[in-house]
Amino acid sequence: MQIIVYIFAASFFFMAVALMFTYQRTRHYGVLLLGITYAASAGLAIVLTHWWPLVAGFVLVWILRLLGLDPGGRERDTPQ
Repeated sequence: MQIIVYIFAASFFFMAVALMFTYQRTRHYGVLLLGITYAASAGLAIVLTHWWPLVAGFVLVWILRLLGLDPGGRERDTPQ
């Protein structure tokens, strides 16, 4: 069970790194909060070697997305 926690924590950490690179390009604070949430839950899961920080982080990310902090897709400015 520990190896599964480590695998999911590593995937959360890689998502956090990708979101930090995205924040550098877009400067959207929602992306920064999503990245921090993923990184914190991954770090806590690795330190505690338990699954509940991953679930809590996933739920918190979805709450942040429901609040509108996900940048979403870009709309085209040119008329068609």
